[in-house]
Amino acid sequence: MSEQKSVLDDNEKSLLKKDAQLNKKDAQLTKKSDKIATLEEYIRYMTQQRFGASNEKWSPDQLGLFDEAEILSDEDDAQESTTLVPAHQRKKKRLSIPDDLPVTDIIHDLAEDEKFCPHDNQVLRHFGDECHKQLDYTPAKVTVLNHVRRKYRCPCCNDYFVTAKKPAQPIEKSIASPGLLSQIATHKYCDGLPLYRQSNLIFKRLGVELDSTSMANWMIKCGQLVQPLINLGLDVLRAQDVLFMDETVTQVLKEEERRASQQSRMWIMTNNTEQRMVLFHYSPTRETSVAALMLGDFSGTLMTDGYAVYDAVAKTNGLTHLGCWAHARRYFKEASDAQPKGTSGKPEEALSYIQKLFRIEAGIKAVTTDEKYAVRQKESVPILAALKK
Repeated sequence: MSEQKSVLDDNEKSLLKKDAQLNKKDAQLTKKSDKIATLEEYIRYMTQQRFGASNEKWSPDQLGLFDEAEILSDEDDAQESTTLVPAHQRKKKRLSIPDDLPVTDIIHDLAEDEKFCPHDNQVLRHFGDECHKQLDYTPAKVTVLNHVRRKYRCPCCNDYFVTAKKPAQPIEKSIASPGLLSQIATHKYCDGLPLYRQSNLIFKRLGVELDSTSMANWMIKCGQLVQPLINLGLDVLRAQDVLFMDETVTQVLKEEERRASQQSRMWIMTNNTEQRMVLFHYSPTRETSVAALMLGDFSGTLMTDGYAVYDAVAKTNGLTHLGCWAHARRYFKEASDAQPKGTSGKPEEALSYIQKLFRIEAGIKAVTTDEKYAVRQKESVPILAALKK
């Protein structure tokens, strides 16, 4: 009996050992399968990033891919009259003419021999007009301002002379008037027309030869003139309660100690009040010091994308830092694109929550701030809580 029991113990030990080995191999296979799935997802993600469309649109039909969205979609139907945006339909926009534009009447009258009735030859009486308004455009023209400074002297003594003063000019002893400078600046910075194109096309067509190098020097001097106004704008923005910041890539040619292919940055800062102000600041880098310089002593709430520089400045300056849902949504969209076709999961669930937030915001664009707050507390907060969970 003792020998038989010993044999059974050995068999049990052998079985237990084999079970342990099988469990170990199963764990290894599971780990490898997970790694393969992760790598496949990464390949799909990289393929989408490299060759896929950059469109971040997401179909509302995906809301039916899981139960939670079906439940919330029923709630949305009940609230459609207040928060949902109706389906988009292309409408032909009716063009209108502003009422404050000057009007020139062009009278179209009958010839004198047509102002008689063909039946009884009575003189026709004017009883009304039929009007048709058109927008007209007067092409630009270049004129010359000749500043004539009157000179005087005393008729009794020949020692006293005086010459009339003229108003101070933006650029003294220059042929460019304030009107010409403002037009060049508008074309360049608002309309995106380079100086060489203005010189070779616009002004040349008007019969004026303007050198693009001279125009560039004028713009540099104008930039120096408006610097106090920019400084004042910066002070006004820093005094706001809420600011928005972003930076975008720009390319500068012939910049000292930099290749033309190097990327520079245009930083933008703006507010959300009725008196809207947008401030642009150029920098060759996107370092933290640039954001810190622009914000200065600002102590309110800052809204940005997910760039780490803003987070660092917000922590250093004790700012309330708000994120952007459009940027947060992007990562869920990328995760959704990386999944195998026909599958759904947490990325789609997150996208549906964010989509609902967007639909609520679209429905309250035209209401007051207090009304927006009430709708957000009632409808958006529960969605945010569900998303966070």
